[in-house]
Amino acid sequence: METKTAKLIDGKAIAAKIQTELSAVIRELQPQIGRPPGLAVLMVGDNPGSAAYVRGKERACANVGIASFGRHFPTETTQAELESVIAALNCDERVDGILVQLPLPDHLDAVTLLHQIDPDKDVDGLHPVNLGRLVRGEPGLRSCTPYGVMRLLQEYEIPLKGKQAVVLGRSILVGKPMALMLLEADATVTIAHSRSHDLKAIANNADILITAVGRPNLIDALLIKPGAVVIDVGINRVTDSSGNSRLVGDVNFDSAKSVAGFITPVPGGVGPMTVAMLLQNTVSSYSVHRR
Repeated sequence: METKTAKLIDGKAIAAKIQTELSAVIRELQPQIGRPPGLAVLMVGDNPGSAAYVRGKERACANVGIASFGRHFPTETTQAELESVIAALNCDERVDGILVQLPLPDHLDAVTLLHQIDPDKDVDGLHPVNLGRLVRGEPGLRSCTPYGVMRLLQEYEIPLKGKQAVVLGRSILVGKPMALMLLEADATVTIAHSRSHDLKAIANNADILITAVGRPNLIDALLIKPGAVVIDVGINRVTDSSGNSRLVGDVNFDSAKSVAGFITPVPGGVGPMTVAMLLQNTVSSYSVHRR
């Protein structure tokens, strides 16, 4: 008997497609606007993971024609210094997007810094004004990771209207905006989290299961409705008995792929889309300047 295997949702390929589209948009708009789009990524300290993310974002900017105005600050940089830099970038007409790379050193208040960013330059989509626009269904910059998930579902022509969608995780970064975007697309949405009772029953009801909790191999075949779409937002570094480390998601991929209809891998699924939608938000902010 033939073993059923889920169709793979290739985030890397869709992210490359988006970059190609954005590059064409920039080539068209740049003569009208008189400058390229600009993105400023602010990083504080020497977290190696953050440094790698920032390098990846800067490479992606270069690929599509976005100018980078990134700044790398020493660990001891003060809150007042960063707020002053953000105020200057808010007024800088060359800069369409501002992003503060997290995590920050403990002495800095990330939420207060986020609130200082002009909402129309908030390419992370996390300013209260942009979250409010999302709640109200108004146009605005959207949180990059859930925005990327929605684009993947659209690219693979996965219907959402009337479907049961379950979001595991309630963070302001992914879970809450994800639920709102699915609701906006006419899905019936349930949010589950660490305090939810009978996770198996909740997950088994999902036509679309999106997990963003940061627990490796939390989801296996027993928690997945046959034929469901499984989107794994989790990124967890695990080390095997030989001392080799690798990235895995929240989903036990080998178990889940025998039950799911569609599934995202980790890495290569949602991760590349987060950067692609950061670029998309920057170009969206830029495009309002067209004459």
